[in-house]
Amino acid sequence: MTDTPPRILGIDFGTTNSVVAHAADGESHLVPLQAPKGEDPVFRSALCFWEDDGIEVEAGPWAIAEYLDFPGGSRFIQSFKSVAASPVFEHATVFDKRYRFEELGRAFLDRMAARSGGALDGKAARIVVGRPVEYAGHRPDEALARQRYDAMFARLGAEIHYVYEPLGAAFSYASRITEPATVLVADFGGGTSDFSVVRIAAPGADRRCEPLGHAGVGIAGDRFDQRLIDHLVLPLLGAGGKYRSFDKILEIPRGYFADFGDWSRLALMRNRKTLAELEKLRHAALDPDAIGRMIAIIEEEQGYRLYDAVGRVKRDLSAAEEARFRFEGGGLSIEANVARKDFESWIAPDLARIEQAVDRALTAAATEAGAIDRVFLTGGTSLMPAIRRMFEVRFGGDKIATGGELTSIAHGLALIGEQPDIGAWAV
Repeated sequence: MTDTPPRILGIDFGTTNSVVAHAADGESHLVPLQAPKGEDPVFRSALCFWEDDGIEVEAGPWAIAEYLDFPGGSRFIQSFKSVAASPVFEHATVFDKRYRFEELGRAFLDRMAARSGGALDGKAARIVVGRPVEYAGHRPDEALARQRYDAMFARLGAEIHYVYEPLGAAFSYASRITEPATVLVADFGGGTSDFSVVRIAAPGADRRCEPLGHAGVGIAGDRFDQRLIDHLVLPLLGAGGKYRSFDKILEIPRGYFADFGDWSRLALMRNRKTLAELEKLRHAALDPDAIGRMIAIIEEEQGYRLYDAVGRVKRDLSAAEEARFRFEGGGLSIEANVARKDFESWIAPDLARIEQAVDRALTAAATEAGAIDRVFLTGGTSLMPAIRRMFEVRFGGDKIATGGELTSIAHGLALIGEQPDIGAWAV
């Protein structure tokens, strides 16, 4: 590994995982990052804070390792990209210190750079950062997200460009084909599902990829995780239960559980105000033990273990018609069989909204479904059978292309960084 920084970097900063590639002479290569069990270009988008002679922080797989060694004395935060465009999110409180989004982001990039063997030292001449077509969250503020991203990524590059993530995947896919094609790129991440229709020319063309239209929706893997939480976990934590208010018996408001299934907000529930409100609710609840279990999960930092159990059963359901959900922590033990058909019924409304986003992308591109030559599926959530089936039914199984689900975007972003007319791709 050279000690000098790469000239061009492509950065796929993802809700679940992040990947960096560097480009030179028309080729891009992934940056290997140190992990506890060896090198890996895929770096978990997570942070772990703990107190020593001050507040210490680790990121990626190192954050997970620190948390697992000392869960009670640490703060574990993941999926924080989901709040990039949220005007409601102002800061995360960690051990009485407040961190703005850009401060969390800089801490993450600093620790990633420290694990890059020098590849991310200093500033690159140009960096190309992927961004979703539509940010996650309620009424996302794109200008706010850009401001936060600028502050976060300035430490890596003097010249920063932002490109739609599926367009990066299109450049990666173009390097694999030799015939012209009109391609629908479908990128399924943790927080968003994004779509681009791209016309790819034959190799040697002055402009290999021409974007025709884009669309996106703030629904993806994390939302599917929330559906599993809703059906398997929340009923044991008091959801649907009752509480006593003076002489009335009322249903516990769903608002108490809204943050619990959202990984970007679950860690932030461990604050004095929230825990005091939950303790008050516990005393009024007809089933106080259920609320006590929720408090224990929050206080004992069981978010990662819960997230991991949900992700594991979701992956298992991609390979089998039935899987076993297992979670134990915070005084709560859950084991339940989950059928794929039931899971797919829970996420059916989400799949319908994803398909509507595909419609919008085709409309924006003024392209009929029959004119699509290839559908390139990328992102970890694209491996779900229900997602693949959606595209097979609509476009035909022979048109589906896959590969590099976790790395294709970073590869393509680095290649875009070499384009002389980069402004044509940036947004």
